[in-house]
Order: sequence, then structure tokens, then C-alpha cells
Amino acid sequence: MHFDPREQAALREVGLDTDDLRAASDLVSDAVESDAEQLERFFGDGGRFYSDMEMAHSATDVQEHDVDHVDLYTHGASLRGYLKFDSWGVPIEGGRVLSDDVVELSLGPTVEARVKFARDPDDL
Repeated sequence: MHFDPREQAALREVGLDTDDLRAASDLVSDAVESDAEQLERFFGDGGRFYSDMEMAHSATDVQEHDVDHVDLYTHGASLRGYLKFDSWGVPIEGGRVLSDDVVELSLGPTVEARVKFARDPDDL
């Protein structure tokens, strides 16, 4: 179960028992796995993507990226992985599907931001 002790205590206080907590924990894990699968399908075999990533020395709000691949794994409520561009990469510390056309990744060191990605720059 991935709920921390404070969360477990609060959930018990509102009436959930241990079986309820396990069921809720399983539902959260299933949702994270589903998000990871959708994100992997979104990035597919890579290609050209656009983002709202802030880049030093960029004159535009929309960045263009050639994505090589995305590698994701889940554990409980955590979604982690790595996004590999053509010449660099960045750890993924979370992510979610915003629509069929746009996803958002929480990127780790070197970026440290939530970044939206789309195949079409107009979708950002």
C-alpha cells in the first residue's frame, strides 16, 4: 500500500477500513499504470514533438524536439522514467494525459518543470 501513515490515518478517520485502503491503493496503482501506457503510446516510436519547455536563449514559447523514445516504469503511485531526445535526455518524475493531443510530463534535473508536449504546435 502506498498511502503514507498520515494519509492512512485520515482515510481511516473518515470510515475506510484496511480492505478499503487496499482497494483504493490498487485503484491508484492501476490508474498510474494506465497513464504510463497512454504516455508510451503517445510518444510511440518517437519523432517530432513540440513543447512549452522554457529553453535558455530561445526566442519562442514553443520548442521543437526530435524524440528518440520514452522509457517509463511505475511503482504504486509513482510514474518515473526517461525521455530521450536526439542529442540529450531528461528524467521523468511524473506525467499525465491531458487530451488525445497533449500530455504533460514532470521533468527532473536539468529541466525541473512540468512540460506539455504535442505533435502539433497549435495544440499547445
